Amino acid sequence: MNPIVRMALDEDIGSGDVTTRACVPEQQQGHGRFLAREPLVVAGLGVLGELYEELIVHKRDGDRCAAGDVIAEVRGPARLLLERERVALNFLQRLSGVATLARQFADAVAGTGCRVLDTRKTTPGLRALEKAAAAAGGVVNHRMGLYDAVLIKNNHITAAGGVRAAIERARASGLAIEIEVRTHEELNEALECGAGHLLLDNLTPSEAADWVREIGGRAKVELSGGITLGNVRAYAETGADFVSAGAITHSARAVDISFRLELL
Repeated sequence: MNPIVRMALDEDIGSGDVTTRACVPEQQQGHGRFLAREPLVVAGLGVLGELYEELIVHKRDGDRCAAGDVIAEVRGPARLLLERERVALNFLQRLSGVATLARQFADAVAGTGCRVLDTRKTTPGLRALEKAAAAAGGVVNHRMGLYDAVLIKNNHITAAGGVRAAIERARASGLAIEIEVRTHEELNEALECGAGHLLLDNLTPSEAADWVREIGGRAKVELSGGITLGNVRAYAETGADFVSAGAITHSARAVDISFRLELL
């Protein structure tokens, strides 16, 4: 079992579900359905496979669901179905919320040629699940952590002693390098050093468009900082290659999914 799922069960059940044990006969069997209560994009269905042996999944991660759609069905001892209900719903509601918001971001930039990236602003311990949900919703996963890509930000530049020193040292990693530039001097120095991916942070759409024109295709451009559903298309229309939005994972609303139990 996934350690995160195991931890969630241990956290919720502890020494035992006292209510279920008191109310439900041990031999009682049950059938349960997970239902969408609102339009959503579903994600996290793999978690159900960790929780239940008798499982029928009617949707796939990334599918759109209408209110009333049956997402999955489970069978087994009624006690087990009840004691795992909340953990299953917590994962499904949270991860489907991420996928739903990701789909809204992806739809908002459709036709611009710009792609939406997620970030590392995830729930501690849930990054792999939340990034999988973001991808299911249609955005592109940025680096998984500090270990799989180089992203030189302003504090790295300060600590390294400048843009050139940071880039030259980072090349030894052999990994793809992205660097944040804050001034035109930093931009020119980064391009002179052969930087192929630039991060521009906290610009207005108008300012970003000016920077993109100046860069003129000499490097890939990512925009970040204050990207919302309300303004993401304006940023995408600047000509940038990517926009990144931490809101996809740190501010997604848990969607409404319910569990209905019937006795067999």
